[in-house]
Amino acid sequence: MKTTADIAITQEGIPPAGPPRISVVIPLHNEQETLVELYQRTRRTMEAVGEPWELVLVNDGSTDETPTLLDALYADDPRVVVVHLRRNYGQTGALMAGFDHARGEAVVALDGDLQHDPEEIPKFLSKLREGFDLVSGWRTSRSDAFLTRTLPSRIANWLMAKISGVALHDFGTTFKAYRREILTDLHLYGELHRFVPALSTLNGARIAEIPISDLGRNRGKSHYGLSRTFRVMFDLVTVGFLLRYMTRPLHLFGKLFLICSGVSFAIGLFLAYRKLFEGVHLFLEHGPLTLLAAVLMLAGVQFLAIGLFGEILVRTYFESQNKKIYAVRRVLRREE
Repeated sequence: MKTTADIAITQEGIPPAGPPRISVVIPLHNEQETLVELYQRTRRTMEAVGEPWELVLVNDGSTDETPTLLDALYADDPRVVVVHLRRNYGQTGALMAGFDHARGEAVVALDGDLQHDPEEIPKFLSKLREGFDLVSGWRTSRSDAFLTRTLPSRIANWLMAKISGVALHDFGTTFKAYRREILTDLHLYGELHRFVPALSTLNGARIAEIPISDLGRNRGKSHYGLSRTFRVMFDLVTVGFLLRYMTRPLHLFGKLFLICSGVSFAIGLFLAYRKLFEGVHLFLEHGPLTLLAAVLMLAGVQFLAIGLFGEILVRTYFESQNKKIYAVRRVLRREE
């Protein structure tokens, strides 16, 4: 392992600190084995870009030598910004911390384990200059285990593309570039970082996808496993609801109310006919069916109540925070 002495750099050639145009955000959790090389490669790449930049490194509750190395980098390079979190919040929390402390007009995010190639950052910046608001990486060939990582990822990506209507092949990679205004309205929680392209469509983001290399993890230990798949599936449900019913929850729960009450009403008509015209004893001959009709009617009323409460909460959310239900890209107006 490299020590703090190994990462000392010369101050010659480092420009004075100023407002950066590009921010590179990297969340880190126990990445002492890759941090030094990651910094050096990112530094060389960004210096070749030739625009003011900063490197925002987020320590997500690391328990190895990562915090010490980060402090040394900060002391040696004025373009390095270090954010130490109080504990391990996960990748979503670490990314949000990095976004909140980034000052660049363009923000590039990538993982800290060197599975992403820092030398590919200029490709993302070039795509942003074409007018896109968000550029997402696409791992065309995966180095992960097929059954535990690659296959679940492909299924999740296919579902997310269908649910969101965003034609991306790879939602899960952290390697993305954003315009500042897209991140301003972005609020992440849980593990929604992998669904940023879908969530950004709520604000009308123009999205592009470019192929990237997946170098695999040669050092350190992966922080992901098969259990992550189940969390992704639950997040899919959340994102699907946000995309379709964020401002109109009654449209979802109202449909469920109509289905349940409609089926209950149809069963009720059948039971009423049997009782009135055939004189059958309903509880003896159609006990389960009678119980089903009652349960469906009760469920329908509950869905309707949930939808109405949801409408009230949505209006409270937007009105109390003076939030708009739309996002403006720009306004053209002639001065009077």
